[in-house]
Amino acid sequence: MVDAALYVSVIGPGRAPSDVVEAAETVGRELARRGAVVVCGGLGGAMEAACRGAREEGGTTIGILPGADRRDANPWVSIAIPTGLGELRNGLVVRAGDAVVAVGGEFGTLSEIGFALKLGRPVVGLTTWALARRGEPVTDAIVVADDPVAAAARAVELARA
Repeated sequence: MVDAALYVSVIGPGRAPSDVVEAAETVGRELARRGAVVVCGGLGGAMEAACRGAREEGGTTIGILPGADRRDANPWVSIAIPTGLGELRNGLVVRAGDAVVAVGGEFGTLSEIGFALKLGRPVVGLTTWALARRGEPVTDAIVVADDPVAAAARAVELARA
């Protein structure tokens, strides 16, 4: 039997400032409340916060790890998948989700946004990257959310579409 649950990838920096950690935790919590499985890179920062929020609501979290040891996953990961791929696992993180929420972000997050857009996954952004092409803003690629609750709600809505 195939699991019909929605999967939403939450991406963001592994070393995150407190406001990003707080936002990612709220996103994870809200996704779990809406019945979504949270997928992330499985390590610290925004990833750990999203997992913590989801697990505190009884949700399921999947960590797709860069290394080969599942024990490297943060303690809030329900299912750890070691890849041994390093940063190349970023493509797997976004491919596993029906939608993506980007919270904050460094260059790894930017690569995940690029992979998601290339794959046709909807991306909801919360204080994350703004894109430009040839110096002109690209306004239709990332759905901008004003707060973590709105980001989670919009991601679930887009994942269902």
